[in-house]
Amino acid sequence: MEIIIARISKITSILLIVLSFVGCKPDNSKESEIMAIPVSITIERFDQKFHRSNPEMIFELKKKYPFLFPEKFSDSVWFKRQKDSLQLMLLDTVESSFPEMTPIENELEYLFKHLKFYFPKTKIPRVIGLINNVDYQTKTVYVDSLLLISLDTYFGSNHPLYVGIPSYVRQDMDIKYLSSHVIDKFVEYRLEPPTDRSLLSQMIYHGKKIYVKDIMLPSKSDALKMCYTDEQVHWVNDNEVYIWQYFIEKQILFNSVPSLVKRFIEPAPFSKFYLEIDNESPGRIGVWLGWQIIKSYMNRYPKTDINTLLNLPPQTIFSKSNYKPRK
Repeated sequence: MEIIIARISKITSILLIVLSFVGCKPDNSKESEIMAIPVSITIERFDQKFHRSNPEMIFELKKKYPFLFPEKFSDSVWFKRQKDSLQLMLLDTVESSFPEMTPIENELEYLFKHLKFYFPKTKIPRVIGLINNVDYQTKTVYVDSLLLISLDTYFGSNHPLYVGIPSYVRQDMDIKYLSSHVIDKFVEYRLEPPTDRSLLSQMIYHGKKIYVKDIMLPSKSDALKMCYTDEQVHWVNDNEVYIWQYFIEKQILFNSVPSLVKRFIEPAPFSKFYLEIDNESPGRIGVWLGWQIIKSYMNRYPKTDINTLLNLPPQTIFSKSNYKPRK
């Protein structure tokens, strides 16, 4: 009898463990619905069509891609660029770095399924891959139904061609950050920059971009959403209390001095507290803090629609967020 009771007890324990996992399993019905949305993306390889064709083909390409041929340049400029040794080297590197576009296309399809679900009027864009002299300031361009990707800005942060580019700039020159960059451009296209120039408004505006990534890229890490390294994410999490104390004590949240944007919002090797910890900190800490405030707001008002959130004034989000840093 004792043996039977022991076996029953063991079986009961196993069942409880199984049920606990089942109970903790998230509801995937929404994700299944998102994945069922028909989205098909093929990256048009303008880079190959331009540099791997004969000069006479330029005229056909100009008809098909007029937005890539500014009228202020004569045809002779395009003929010369077509066979430029630097451009051809970049193209060779693109082809060796990305022998197949399928993984990138799949990533973009996943992203636009989510965008289409939460923003139904979103158009599935025509996606064009090109090379652009490693212009890391315009890795992607998004306008309504057009997405341009500068493939030569995604070789990886340690690629030899990027030697000489500051490390904080090279940090997100990797294809794993592409979806994160596209969402940045998507939100910028939909959302007018704040007219209020206070640091808080800038924090909330840029923080909204990162929060959209929480919704559209649920499986991505915080590092990929912020375009940080894992170490930088650990640093901001460990120092959240001190960061917030600094912002409050210095009374800079409602300050509109332009230098604050450079210190805490714009890309930089580190944030400028003017303290010994500066070199340890990542740049754009104001963006990260704005994201935390928005998450705090959404924890209090979880039924807020994403479109509603994007249009809420920064002051409203901040005052209702009851944000408190984690200790």
